[in-house]
Amino acid sequence: MNDPGKAGDLLAQIPLGDKPGGAPVHLWNPPFCGDIDMRIARDGTWYYLGTPIGRKPMVKLFSSVIRRDGEGYFLVTPVEKVGIKVDDAPFVAVELRVEGAGQEQKLRFVTNVDDEVVAGAVHPLRVELDPQTQEPSPYVLVRTNLEALIHRNVFYELVDLAVPREIDGITWLGVWSGGEFFSIGPLPD
Repeated sequence: MNDPGKAGDLLAQIPLGDKPGGAPVHLWNPPFCGDIDMRIARDGTWYYLGTPIGRKPMVKLFSSVIRRDGEGYFLVTPVEKVGIKVDDAPFVAVELRVEGAGQEQKLRFVTNVDDEVVAGAVHPLRVELDPQTQEPSPYVLVRTNLEALIHRNVFYELVDLAVPREIDGITWLGVWSGGEFFSIGPLPD
């Protein structure tokens, strides 16, 4: 379903609210209406029909109704559900604000669509290593099963904050936030 008018129809169905973090898409179960030609690139750029969506308010509006079901990503309104492509994660953490220090530290992440989360039990951090290159891909959970890829510059800030901690006989580098310790990687020899 690559109808150029489809995105406009979808926009008209998105409830406007003043609450950050998106609409209650987990409560909506509309019929699946097919895929649209919308993609979120790894750098957080949203594309429609191969063209970047340059208006941040429109991107924020679409991002408020994104949902992940299984391995697929969808834009969901009370009356329809359409599939979109996401190259990696639907959000990118582009800013880090550090509050406090040590085990009392709180790491507040701001995404490219202005969502803010404090890493902790509800919003855990994780780092996935590429099996071939060993390059890390760090993520923070933003909403129910929707993560933000942590931008490289922000990850460097995390590495600067990292402290060693022994877990099961292995010394790891990691960060504290919200009373939780999140491993970034093993301490290099």
